[in-house]
Amino acid sequence: MALQASAFPNGFVAGIHAVGWAFIVPCFWFLDRLIAVCKSTTLEQSQRLEQECYLRPLEVFFGSITFFILFLATAPFAFLGFLLWAPLQACRRPFSYHREMPFLPEKATNKGFELTGKASFVFASANLCLLPDSLARFNNLANTQHRATAIGQCIVGGISRPNIRILVDSPSSCGTLSPSSSILPTVNSPTYGATVSQHPDPAEMHDLNLNSNIDCVTSDDTEEPLNESTFPLLNSNRNSNQQDQSSQQNPRAFSSQGLRQQNDVPWEISPLFPANVDILCLEEVFDKRAARKLTNILKLEFGHILYDIGVYACQPPCRCSSFKFFNSGLFLASRFPVLEAQYHCFPNGRGEDALAAKGLLSVKVLIGQNQKQKRVVGYFNCTHLHAPEGEGEIRCIQLNMVTKWIAEFQAAHKLPDEDVVFDVLCGDFNFDNCSPDDCQEQNHSVFEEYKDPCRAGPGKEKPWVTGTLLEQPTLYEKDVNTPENLQRTLESEDLRKRYIARPVPKADSPLVYPETDQPWIGRRIDYILYRESSISKQCRTEIEEVTFVTQLAGLTDHIPVGLKLNVVMDSDSADE
Repeated sequence: MALQASAFPNGFVAGIHAVGWAFIVPCFWFLDRLIAVCKSTTLEQSQRLEQECYLRPLEVFFGSITFFILFLATAPFAFLGFLLWAPLQACRRPFSYHREMPFLPEKATNKGFELTGKASFVFASANLCLLPDSLARFNNLANTQHRATAIGQCIVGGISRPNIRILVDSPSSCGTLSPSSSILPTVNSPTYGATVSQHPDPAEMHDLNLNSNIDCVTSDDTEEPLNESTFPLLNSNRNSNQQDQSSQQNPRAFSSQGLRQQNDVPWEISPLFPANVDILCLEEVFDKRAARKLTNILKLEFGHILYDIGVYACQPPCRCSSFKFFNSGLFLASRFPVLEAQYHCFPNGRGEDALAAKGLLSVKVLIGQNQKQKRVVGYFNCTHLHAPEGEGEIRCIQLNMVTKWIAEFQAAHKLPDEDVVFDVLCGDFNFDNCSPDDCQEQNHSVFEEYKDPCRAGPGKEKPWVTGTLLEQPTLYEKDVNTPENLQRTLESEDLRKRYIARPVPKADSPLVYPETDQPWIGRRIDYILYRESSISKQCRTEIEEVTFVTQLAGLTDHIPVGLKLNVVMDSDSADE
């Protein structure tokens, strides 16, 4: 589908849509505030403990009456706006596209890939729960607009930090260092949820030398000072493949970066997003204003952004069987140019999920050229599956659609004179790999096509994995209200039992979890999968890092995840 800045075919249609939406917004906002004034988060409840007991009932009483009257007064205008807005959805494209010209050349090109045939690609996924404020409060989250701003600043601050490699041969010489805590500047800032939190200031981040890659290499006999790397930059995430290769040759480097390695998978629970993320997928960005705020902040690092993804009104058009009040909630930001993009809406949503246009977004991005001057591309797919528990059959049908749509997209857009270096599927799948109730989804064939680095098998996680769904009533407790505290909590099996959502048992069956001699992990419903069978035969892929991110503590009820893939292209077989 053609990528255009506007979701509408011309300015006249876009103008009519804007007028219709302007009539709807006041009524929608008053309804949102009417519900919000009656629903408090646990943080707001704790902050009111010192207030006079009669103030809250008065606030609810007078606030409800005021907003209800305003809602009724603006409802006729909203109806007129709806008559303009709804028919135009039939000609609306399913996403808006923002393109930002890069202000640094290395952010626009895959430097060095054509010479070395090596590159590292970093992906991240996060569910942000950016619903209208009244609905977000049912997830114990509030202040959607402020959270959107804070989340965007956190992401930019995390991914724009220097990519620092510290290699330590002798623990006694340098000790275990964490670049995120010992080198990066931090400031105290409001998080609109966390009571105490330290988030990097993006402005201060840009004052640092973003291209610096530092090695601290010591041996048992000698100690060498920190040296600035002079290796060439290889791709848009500004990583040095030579440094990456050196860190792989020295496994002790993992512990010095906070990384640990088990079963050949380096992993980390990090208080910051992975440095230099190439493609970022966000879920539940339903609020349009929040999406624009994220776009304005993330465009500092990502030159290509797809937002407001999905469909509205009657879908299919002229049929009222399924009316979509919200878009898909998907949001994609990429450093690489987007060549093709396609969105599909799931037709089988039920209950409250049927009100949102959940579906699949597939994109094809341009990486650069290889040694043979052939175009190098990658495929990235993101989705958000059906949410209610106990409805695994619906999710399995949606997974069938996902694999079918991905295959059709790649078949339609794959060209013979190009090489594919990655094929990634990520998002909020709304099922885990430990709940007996999710057994059907755990055995789906999608896991035969795509690899899950956190999965040991159907119904069994690898021992180092942590759940990604937080218990909503405890979001603001001390153990989880800052990135550092949440990091320590996830590293403790005893604390995870309290703050990570428990597995879902089958109906009328007692839950036995975990099994004997197995760790307590909890529900991991956020996935980043990758496939090797669909990439070029001369490419070799290995996992460089799996990350569970705690930087959004107090801002969302999910743990973001990251995946770093190292791709090596064999020049000897490049012509095959």
